[in-house]
Amino acid sequence: MSRAFIALGSNLEAPAEQVRAALAALAESDGVRLVRASSLYRTAPVGYLDQPDFINAVAELDTSLGPHQLLDTLMEVETRFGRVRTFRNAPRVLDLDVLLYEGVTLDDERLTVPHPRMHERAFVLVPLAEIAPEVAVGTHGMAAQLAAGLACDDIRKYDDAA
Repeated sequence: MSRAFIALGSNLEAPAEQVRAALAALAESDGVRLVRASSLYRTAPVGYLDQPDFINAVAELDTSLGPHQLLDTLMEVETRFGRVRTFRNAPRVLDLDVLLYEGVTLDDERLTVPHPRMHERAFVLVPLAEIAPEVAVGTHGMAAQLAAGLACDDIRKYDDAA
């Protein structure tokens, strides 16, 4: 088994429920065991700004799948949830990304691990630091250290009651 971290995000069709249901779907996937998941966070969109806020989380998995097989599983879950790829940073019902995969550095046409922009994104680093503060984010440093160094004005814990 290998340890992997994935990012989850949604900003369409009841995003908090989408992220929670995606966590459940991943936990039921062959070759995947959900170790833990972060709290949900509400975040402002990045890139294309004319869209609703996102609900984001990070999950820690144990997996017997290789990095590309894990990516295939994530893409299958996205498809089941109705993900349609229209344009970069478009609104989406579900977005799942491989962030880190234990012992693997990879950069090919399908997958880059560690995720190439995760060290710049509060919506990834804050939930990652919540569940794995000491995990190394490539050569950039530890998750908690990187999260503390980012301006985190556009991210806050999601409250179902709000």
